[in-house]
Amino acid sequence: MNEQNDERYGRYEGEYSQPRFFAKLFKHAGSIGTSLLYKALQLFYVAQKPEVPLKVKATIYGALGYFILPFDVIPDMIFGVGYGDDTTALLVALGIAHMYIDEEVREQAKRKLEGILGKKRVGCID
Repeated sequence: MNEQNDERYGRYEGEYSQPRFFAKLFKHAGSIGTSLLYKALQLFYVAQKPEVPLKVKATIYGALGYFILPFDVIPDMIFGVGYGDDTTALLVALGIAHMYIDEEVREQAKRKLEGILGKKRVGCID
């Protein structure tokens, strides 16, 4: 990933807060989709790790801040395409953070996702 992507999503870092992040996940879980929720949760948990460099955390928080905003390049309420730009932001951050995403992070994200959607709906994800 390049620095242009870091800068693009880094400006949304101030939009991120943990309460707003979880409020969005719970409120819009049905329309966001399991895979996107899982990716967002992986980013949330990997950012909690102390060994993750600040630059990587800033990119993660920028992507999560962008994800939280309801009115961005493609407003989230447009059915079918509203989360397309959010997905791109999260995928950029995942690409940058991928080396820090371990089994523990994946398990934390999966457990939280099961708490939001229920075990049956989550099934086998990865």
